[in-house]
Amino acid sequence: MGAPPVDEEATGFEVGIVLPKLPRAAAAEDGEHCLALLVRELEDVGLLVDRVRGVPAEFIKLSAPMGTLGRAAAEMQMKKLTYIGMELQFEWDQVAAFVTQPDGSLFSWRERFTCFRYLIYGIVNKMDSDISLKFDDKEFHWKQNESLLRRLEDEGVVKLVFPLHDEVKRKQLLRNWALNWHDFTWQPIDEVYSYFGTKIATYFAFLGMYTRWLFFPAVSGLATQLIDFGSLQWLVLPAFFIFVISWAVFFLQFWKRKNSALLARWGINYSIAEYKASANELDPLRHPQFVECVEEKKFDDAPAEKRRLQRNEWSGVLLRIRNNAIIVLGIICLQLPFELAYAHLYEKTETEAVRYVLTAAYLVAIQYYTRIGGKVSVILIKYENNQGEQSSADSLIYKVFGLYFMQSYIGLFYHASLYRDILRLRKVLIQRLVVSQVLENLIENSFPYLKYSYKKYKAVHKKRQEKESPSGKSVRLTTRVEKEYLKPSYTASIGEELEDGLFDDFLELALQFGMIMMFACAFPLIFCFAALNNVTEIRADALKLLVMLKRPVPRAAATIGAWLNIFQFLIVMAICTNCLLLVCLYDEEGKWRIEPGLAAILIMEHALLLIKFGFSHFVPEEPAWVRANRVRYVAQAQTVCSKQLLRSISKLDTKWE
Repeated sequence: MGAPPVDEEATGFEVGIVLPKLPRAAAAEDGEHCLALLVRELEDVGLLVDRVRGVPAEFIKLSAPMGTLGRAAAEMQMKKLTYIGMELQFEWDQVAAFVTQPDGSLFSWRERFTCFRYLIYGIVNKMDSDISLKFDDKEFHWKQNESLLRRLEDEGVVKLVFPLHDEVKRKQLLRNWALNWHDFTWQPIDEVYSYFGTKIATYFAFLGMYTRWLFFPAVSGLATQLIDFGSLQWLVLPAFFIFVISWAVFFLQFWKRKNSALLARWGINYSIAEYKASANELDPLRHPQFVECVEEKKFDDAPAEKRRLQRNEWSGVLLRIRNNAIIVLGIICLQLPFELAYAHLYEKTETEAVRYVLTAAYLVAIQYYTRIGGKVSVILIKYENNQGEQSSADSLIYKVFGLYFMQSYIGLFYHASLYRDILRLRKVLIQRLVVSQVLENLIENSFPYLKYSYKKYKAVHKKRQEKESPSGKSVRLTTRVEKEYLKPSYTASIGEELEDGLFDDFLELALQFGMIMMFACAFPLIFCFAALNNVTEIRADALKLLVMLKRPVPRAAATIGAWLNIFQFLIVMAICTNCLLLVCLYDEEGKWRIEPGLAAILIMEHALLLIKFGFSHFVPEEPAWVRANRVRYVAQAQTVCSKQLLRSISKLDTKWE
């Protein structure tokens, strides 16, 4: 076969391997054999290797020509989308049949990183005997058919394998995205997808759309707060409330449309993504005994197999119910009294200084409590019958959000129900939203820099104390790879086994959405604060990913997952809480009274629930062009399969004759 029409140039250094730093003499004697073998094996699989000696450690930077990645994808039997809409096993000599990325490249960032890991972890000992290796006066054996990198990791020779930032693309994104304030909400989403992958790009697309849509209730809330409507003033808050609920419903529906359009533009078949998510449900059917039964056409035990699958299904449901009950009981018995005690002490405290001290102590204590709850949730999830990692991650999100939901809103409910003072509630809302958002942004962006500065100081200080560093000579980090190594990783505050840093970013959005929605009638101006915060959040999060943190490991995700259900839940909660607020309309003195009557509010509540569940069906979840493309792809796939089957049948008929 001829060479595929693909550029064979290297993709740039995209993966780094961190090695302990030895003195030059020791590296030349003991460590050279081990490291030289690693470099040679990496080069033998087609990777381009650059070895760098930095201040904190030694590094191996890896790059790969497109041909190397293509052959690795073929060996892995990677499935890729073709131009007829079907995902087929990748073949390097049929590369023209597969859909390219928006930037014109053959593989996405996640696919490239998967190929890199396959290549470097796929280096095994193919000799007939073990190979003796040395490093820093330590000798160990590389066993037959054992991964070299796994062995080196176990022996402490390889400290870390991590993705590297591409300096050209990173600086381009910094200029066009993180530092671009010409359009407050505009983002180069396709470039973000090409550089960070689907999951992070989907988050920023959601954040950008959410921020743009926030301008509508922000303007309406500003008008509601500042304009005097005279005799119609009593209708303003109910009208604003109906508008806000309708806005939230349409926002989530139009987000689904945008999500499906993005996936179609990125060449991701959503129906296939759903198939992958549920593929693990078929694992029992892949059992050797079941396969053997099918091959031998033994269908007598089909009812037994059906009972076994049903038993596994319902046992998984019962396990999830049990674990969710444990979390709910923990919230009621442990967190609820703690939250109520804080709210009560806050009200009894007379001086503002003591209130700030009390709030600081509360925030520190609640962080530890929530982390403990997250760790307990991770342990419980291990005993659930979840189908795949994504299902386990969604279960963790629901459980931990329940903890944060109680933490974020119970104090507000306490003030609203106990004191019935709209002015006091507004003051608490402003404090919670403004202070929490400012503190979260400050901590979120300062902690990574402080961690990086501390690690940099330790590495430089240790270098100055070494004999190989001449006295008086300045020591500093000179290479990009060592700077990337010292940066913190993009990890979640809890549940790092199942989630990355997007958990905290989505959690921040969800808590903000709940606060502005559930107390919209108490303070319509709160939407303005949220809109201003999110405008800065877009650039701050972009700057954090591009400058302050390591390049995240790409993760597959077709949608925002469990967070969409949480946003839907918060809309229903907003209907209930705002109806309760409207029951207690305030008079000139700011005290609530029970007018104009509970019946009218109950009618409004039912009408809004009808809007919530009725309007969701008015907006299609995908654009017409996406639906038309999918129908065309299905027709093309059926045509191709039909022709192939006819050719196969014709060959069989000819053979039988």
